Amino acid sequence: MQAARGRAAYKLRDNHMKVSIKWIDGVSFVGESETGHAVVLDGALENGGRNIGMRPMEMLLIGMGACTSFDVVTILKKARQPIVDCIAEIDAIRADEIPKVFTKIHVHFVITGTGLNALQVERAVKLSAEKYCSASIMLSKACEITHDFEIKSGEIQCGETGSGGIQ
Repeated sequence: MQAARGRAAYKLRDNHMKVSIKWIDGVSFVGESETGHAVVLDGALENGGRNIGMRPMEMLLIGMGACTSFDVVTILKKARQPIVDCIAEIDAIRADEIPKVFTKIHVHFVITGTGLNALQVERAVKLSAEKYCSASIMLSKACEITHDFEIKSGEIQCGETGSGGIQ
């Protein structure tokens, strides 16, 4: 993929996506999106990597976390909830044997705002998990994914005022 031409020629297509992954050396790669964004991926030292980038499975979890966070924030904003921060903390378990697929993924949302409605937060998390988050829904076909949340009141770093969870 040619970055300069790719960025200039980029057109949003709802059902089609292209990326390219170029080998650098060892087990290091650069992944580039059709929109011209790039990321370095690498393996662990014991697998011939140099630890210069994220592991591919970490990237997969980050992608899922960003996808579901996008949904939760968007849904809460549309519901006119006073959200000031959203953090998705993801804990995943992988199989012991190759292929070391994810067997369980847990997403814990920390939502901050003054006067947030816990039912609206729960609704946003549930809608993302069950209807909107393409990455979560796709991964849920292969492993168990659970979600929960906590609400922090006020500005970022203030105390917790509520919590809840969904499966």
